Amino acid sequence: MSTLSIIEQLMNGIGLGLILFMMAAGLTIVFGVMDTMNLAHGSLFMFGAYFAATAYGVTDSFTLSVLIAVALTMLVGLLLETTLIRRLYTRNHMNQVVATFGVILICNDLVKYVWGPAPIMAATPPSLAGSVELIGGLEYPAFRLLIIAVGIVAALALYFMMTHTRLGMLVRAGASNRTMTQLMGVPVRRVFSLIFILGAALAGIGGAMVGPVTAVQVGMGDSFMIPALVVIVIGGIGSIRGAFIAALLVGIVDTAGRAFIPGLIELVASPVVAADVGPALASVLMYILMIVVLGCKPSGLFPARG
Repeated sequence: MSTLSIIEQLMNGIGLGLILFMMAAGLTIVFGVMDTMNLAHGSLFMFGAYFAATAYGVTDSFTLSVLIAVALTMLVGLLLETTLIRRLYTRNHMNQVVATFGVILICNDLVKYVWGPAPIMAATPPSLAGSVELIGGLEYPAFRLLIIAVGIVAALALYFMMTHTRLGMLVRAGASNRTMTQLMGVPVRRVFSLIFILGAALAGIGGAMVGPVTAVQVGMGDSFMIPALVVIVIGGIGSIRGAFIAALLVGIVDTAGRAFIPGLIELVASPVVAADVGPALASVLMYILMIVVLGCKPSGLFPARG
């Protein structure tokens, strides 16, 4: 286990964490402010990946394909909010979960109808297909560095919006005390629509960026939803700062566990045992982290409601 391999896995964990942040940030805003559980958020992530892969094949420009994917995902988010989610604001969480789970099934079938059931590979731009030499001679994929850069820029932009704009002020007020915000005359329906579209945009960016490093396939967003929910619980519902820190923690813990735990088990057990136990133990590390955090801080690291 060399120093370079540890640094490489740490950066992989940061990249995964930033992807989870783009998923979890939109989801925690929607849940924290609107008190609405939207399981279909992963479908917006999936649409972002498919839109970007298709747009890149047409335009041959990665930047333009990401912008198109984000715009189309925002449009899908607006359509979903106006036709369904708006009618769920006053319903209980069970109704919201059942309704948005139905949206997942519809979206998956729609993707199968439009793009087919087989996975597609989103092409990596030629300029980002190679590696970049970092400190100590570490060769790290250029596209993964771009994912880290985009994630950091998205986090900074979201932080600026939340702390220095009127919309951010309304979002923070709604997360702290939704009823009082309504009584003060805030146009709640308009704010809710903007919040939902913002969450869709973040999911679209995450899907567009993850496409070239994994297969773009039906239901791909669902595999990111559970870690994103873990991030929200660890960070505190409605907290952007909490989502950012928790996403990095989950990304690093999950990546490091899958990379190093099987090798560590081999030091004290046979390779067969390590091959069986290692991946199983690594897959539950994020849940162990969640249990530890909730045992110390039941409301999460930085709860918005306090």
